[in-house]
Amino acid sequence: MNIILLGSPGSGKGTQAKVLSQKLGLFHVSTGDIFREELANKTPLGQEVSKYLAAGRLVPDKLVLEVLKARLSKESRGMLFDGVPRTVDQAEGMDSWFASRGQAVDVVVFLNVSEVEVTKRLGSRRTCTGCGRIYNTITHAPAKENVCDACGKPLMTRDDDKPEVIHRRLQVYKDQTEPLLAYYRSSGNFFEADGALAPELVAEKVASLVKR
Repeated sequence: MNIILLGSPGSGKGTQAKVLSQKLGLFHVSTGDIFREELANKTPLGQEVSKYLAAGRLVPDKLVLEVLKARLSKESRGMLFDGVPRTVDQAEGMDSWFASRGQAVDVVVFLNVSEVEVTKRLGSRRTCTGCGRIYNTITHAPAKENVCDACGKPLMTRDDDKPEVIHRRLQVYKDQTEPLLAYYRSSGNFFEADGALAPELVAEKVASLVKR
C-alpha cells in the first residue's frame, strides 16, 4: 500500500506519518527529513535546499523528484509520503514513477486545519540543536525551558518557523499546493480528516480511512 498525507505546514502530517508507518509497516518518506539531513551534513544539495527553506519557498519540483527517485529506487515496502507531493507537477511525476514500477497511490488523506491553528502551532514549535527532537511550547513543552529532554542541548526556532516566514509558507501553500486537492479528489481514493483534533483522535480517524 502506498499512502499520501496532504495538509498545510503545521497540520500534523509528520506526527501522523510516524504513527501510521509503524502501525501499517510502511516506509515513511519525508522530504523534510531528507533535506534536513543534507543541511546537517552541509552537502552541496543541502546548501541549495537551504536557500529555499529559509525563504519559505518550495524546493523545485525537479530537484524533489530526483531526490525521491534516488532514495526510493530499491525500496520494496509500501510507502507513506509526508510533505510530498506539494505541487501537481510533483504528483504527476510520482504517478509516472509508480506506474513504471507497476504500482499506484492507493490512498490520499488530507488533514484539514485552519490557518489560525497552523500559525499558532508553527510559531510554538522548537527544534533541538543536538538530536533534532521537536517540541511545542503549547502542547509538548520540554521539562526545562529551551532545553532538550533527551540530550540536554538548547532548542531553537527554525528559520521556517519564524512569523514572517510562516506567512510566506502558508501563502506558497495556498498558491501551489492546494490545487493538489482538486487533482486527487477526482481519483476516487481521496479522504479528509479533521487535523485540529487531538493527535490520537486524528490517528484513529486516518487509520480507519486507509484500511477501507
